[in-house]
Formats: sequence, C-alpha cells, structure tokens
Amino acid sequence: MGASIIDSSIFGNIFSTDAMRQVWSDRNRTEKYLDIERALAVVQGRLGIIPQEAADEIVRNCDIDKIDMDKLRAQTERIGYPVLGVVSQLNALCRDRLGEYCHWGATTQDITDTATVMQIREGLDLVEAELNAICATLADLSKRYRDTPVIGRSNLQQAIPVTFGFKTAAILAGMERHRERLQQLRPRVLMGEFGGACGTLASIETGAMETQAGLMAELGLAQPDIAWHTVRDTIAEVGAFLGLVGGSLGKIAMDVKLMMQHEVAEVFEPFAPGRGSSSTMPQKRNPISSCYIHAAISVVRQHSASLMDAMVADHERSTGPWEIEWIALPEAFCLTAGALKQTRFVLEGLEVDPAAMMANIELTNGLVMSEAVMMGLGPYIGREYAHDLVYDLCRTAIKSNRPLLDLLAEHPEINPHLDRAALAKLCDPANYLGQAGVMVDKVLQRKARQG
Repeated sequence: MGASIIDSSIFGNIFSTDAMRQVWSDRNRTEKYLDIERALAVVQGRLGIIPQEAADEIVRNCDIDKIDMDKLRAQTERIGYPVLGVVSQLNALCRDRLGEYCHWGATTQDITDTATVMQIREGLDLVEAELNAICATLADLSKRYRDTPVIGRSNLQQAIPVTFGFKTAAILAGMERHRERLQQLRPRVLMGEFGGACGTLASIETGAMETQAGLMAELGLAQPDIAWHTVRDTIAEVGAFLGLVGGSLGKIAMDVKLMMQHEVAEVFEPFAPGRGSSSTMPQKRNPISSCYIHAAISVVRQHSASLMDAMVADHERSTGPWEIEWIALPEAFCLTAGALKQTRFVLEGLEVDPAAMMANIELTNGLVMSEAVMMGLGPYIGREYAHDLVYDLCRTAIKSNRPLLDLLAEHPEINPHLDRAALAKLCDPANYLGQAGVMVDKVLQRKARQG
C-alpha cells in the first residue's frame, strides 16, 4: 500500500527505481543495523572488551531473517526509534543472557548514523552508474553532432548558430564535474559514527578508540576524528550534490521540451506506440520523460534545502532536526534515481533531426547571421557604424520579408567593399561556428582522460 509517488504501484518505476527503493527500504536499513552490531561484537570480542563467547553468540544471531519486522514496527511506535527494538530482539535471540553484551558502549544515534552512511554509500554507487552511462551517451552525441549546425538561442530568441554537439558537450562538461564531485565527497561523507551518549565514548573505559577504529575498518568506513552527532554538514553535502545533479538533469529536460515543440521539432524523446499521446488530441507527442524529470528534480531541490535545515541542531544530541534527514534523504535519493533513469532513456534514444535544425536557422532569411556580417564589415567601415547599418537593414528585411543577403548586396556602402559572393560566405551558418568544434574536442579529451 504505497501512498507516496515513490512507493506507488502505478507511478513507482516512473519516479524511482527498484534498486534505489531497496537501498532505503526498512529491510535494508534494519540489516545495516545488524551489520554494525555484528561488526561491533567482532571488534570488541577481539579486543577483550566483551567475552568472546558473547561476541560469537551475537554474530550468530545478527540475521535479518530472525528479526520480527511486525514486532519491530510496534516497538518503534512505542519507543520512537527502531534501533532499541532491534537490540532488544537480538538480545532475546542470544542464549544465556550473552546478548546483554550487544550494543556495548554504543548509542542509538551511532547505529542510525552509521547505517545511514552505509545506505548513502550504496545509493551513491547507483547514482554513479547512471552518471557514467549518461556521460557516455552525451559523449557519443557530442562526437556525432560535433559539426551539425543548430541555432543558438538567447532569451528564447534565435541568436547565432552553434552546433548540436556543442550543446550536448556543454552539458557533458557539467555532468563530468558531477562525477568529480562524487569522488571528492566520498572520503568526507563515508565516515561512520561511534561516540556513545555525548560523543566522548566515556562508557568504554579501555580500548574505546581501538573499538572505534576496528569498527570502521570492519564496515569499510572512515574513522571520524570527533563525534558528529549534531554536526551534519556531510549529510547536507550529499543533499546538495543530489540537488546539483538534479539541476543538470532538469537543464536537459528543459531543452528537450523546448526543442520538441511542433514549431521547433529539432529533437524528440524516443518513440513508443501511444507514448505521450493525448486523450483528446491524437496528433500530440508530449515530452513525457522530460516532464517527470522536471517534477522529480524540483522536489529533490526542496529536500536539499531541508537537509541544510537539519544542520541547525542543538548541543551534543539534538531535539528534532535529525529526523528531517529520515524523511528527506531517502526521498531525495529515490527521486534522483528516477530522474537519472528517465534522462538516460531520453538521451540513449534521442531522435535528432539535423534538417529541421538547418531549416530553423534559415527561418529568418539570414537575420541570425547579422553579427557575422557586422564583424565582417567592421574592418572596412568601423564596427560601431557597421552595427547600426546592419541593424537598419535587419529591420528592413523584416518589414519587406526579403533575405538579408539581398539587401546587403544592394547597399551602396557595402558592395564597394564586399561583393555578393563574399557576403554569402558571411551569411553561411557553417562559416560562423567559432571554436565550437575545438571546445567539443576539449570536453571529449578530458572525458577520455578521466574515463
């Protein structure tokens, strides 16, 4: 019974993925609690902090299939936190009261935070896999359409020609930066928590720091220099990262939506029978995936802000802000996974129409080449005067619906300097692509170096 869009039996796989839902599921979170309690017992038994017999018994019973999830739900509703319910059940499973050594020196937040970090690790692995696939597809598009002219747009108006490969390579450069950010944040974020009541490990008289170090080694996490119970920058950083990734996915979706308009028709989302059709307008082909991406990443941005709110915590153990993370973090990851999946689907099957791109460049009868003409005339009549002259000719071209080239070739202040053939070269979009190809190559070369 899913009430949220993420868990909906109808919408769930549109807005998220099974793999990411599994990461943030009750079962996986509870299994992480047991992984931590198992590792803690192993390390403390090795160090002689708890009897080895107790450590072995605890390890033997750290099995998710032995946990009564219905009972855990009832315990959590009564207590307010699930960790104590897990510890209580684990204790009861152990023989001869050996389970009393479970959770030795730990506090609820130690287990909860460390489990969250382990879930973040799994979630980031899924995000990385999708980022890698999206970057590979963007690289392929950039290479394939490196020299394919398409109109550049400024304030939604036609500006000057660029190339479609330039558009995709610009997005690729940003996505590659996300991959770098992910590698940079992992050492900061993938850090466990084991500090006891107020973070000082006062409950373990000897071997406290050795326990902490051994526990983190067992779990494959970094050992913190000091407790971070109420210093939540690392969790907020993950949220900020997901928000940034979402922003880039939204940029892709926005451009696809605009380029799919009938009046533009330069690219289209992948076609499937009935996909994007209207219940009343059979001719429509709506940008379905792009709409879902836009919706998902908008909510992720709000969750990113919520995770920053959760940083405003009181003293050494806080009263409430911590629980914001329980709500915002899983949803941010699940919605990001959905947006990544939809983006990958769009890009891998993107339909590109170079002929439509060229037709749109030619819509204005050459007006989009006015900057090229101005710069070409500058050495002869001065750039500023050329600007004003070409501006006036553009207005005339619009009113008379005549090609700009004809007006340029007829003008007595222009034709003494440039004949029609020279002006035609200035008005050819293929001759005014600047360093687009060079820039595309630089992005592709950097990606090749980084893998």
